Amino acid sequence: MQILVVGSVALDTIRTPFGEAEEVLGGSATYFSLAASLFGRVGVVAVVGEDFPRRYIDLLSSRGVDLEGLQVVPGRTFRWKGYYDYDLNTAHTLETQLNVFQDFDPVLPGEYRDAEYVFLANIDPVLQRRVLEQVRGPRVVVCDTMNFWIENRREELLETISRVDILVLNDAEARQLAGHPNLVVAGRKLLELGPSRVVIKKGEHGVIMLSDGTFFSLPAYPCEEVFDPTGAGDSFGGGFVGYMAKSGDLREETMRRAVVYGSVVASCTVEAFSCERLKDLTMEEVEERFSRFMEMTCFTRD
Repeated sequence: MQILVVGSVALDTIRTPFGEAEEVLGGSATYFSLAASLFGRVGVVAVVGEDFPRRYIDLLSSRGVDLEGLQVVPGRTFRWKGYYDYDLNTAHTLETQLNVFQDFDPVLPGEYRDAEYVFLANIDPVLQRRVLEQVRGPRVVVCDTMNFWIENRREELLETISRVDILVLNDAEARQLAGHPNLVVAGRKLLELGPSRVVIKKGEHGVIMLSDGTFFSLPAYPCEEVFDPTGAGDSFGGGFVGYMAKSGDLREETMRRAVVYGSVVASCTVEAFSCERLKDLTMEEVEERFSRFMEMTCFTRD
């Protein structure tokens, strides 16, 4: 297995100013795996209940996602219900039902333990470390997190962060975790926690990436139609890690291209509700948008 993701597979009910969708496919591992599958083979470790629709399992399989690590157990699948106002950077949670996800104990199938690229999606940092204890020698470990873990599992989260290569989080989380309002300063402080790179997602304002001695900033791709930002961050992670795995090298130039690919895939995700855009997205579309992105951001001194 080249790429491994551990996270949630869920059923979402979403409302935005442009429409709504009920009990549609969601979850961090879902968005990541659909995005990463454009670039390479990805295996999912997650849990769903017996009520999880078969059509969603078939969808993931049809995109080449390996589901040997997807546990189906008695009970109801994890559900999230929320809405967005015209500020699409902020999700408002109405209801969270952990259901079978509450007792999730990630167990990696044998082949998954040899994964080269590991993405620890937004779950309890204790479970993230439990995954790390099962993989044999990953080349790159990327970790995502959220404000809940920063507030309630800070020490456990810091322990996990000290053992990963790349930390990915949004701008509010970066400020909260680093304790500094300036994102550049916050990013530098987060590097001191152990990772060799920090990637800070800024929603419609783009993304920045920092490492020791380097700084990279990219605007967001200017989408003309935005219906649902749910899963954009995890789709970014899938494109980011997916390209990294496909290229097989970790030079600065490659990492910057990985950020662009992640941003391109995320920009496609928001153009429809749930995973509707990702389920039919082709690499040809991604490459075309990547080229347009280059044209938009390229300039000369003279």
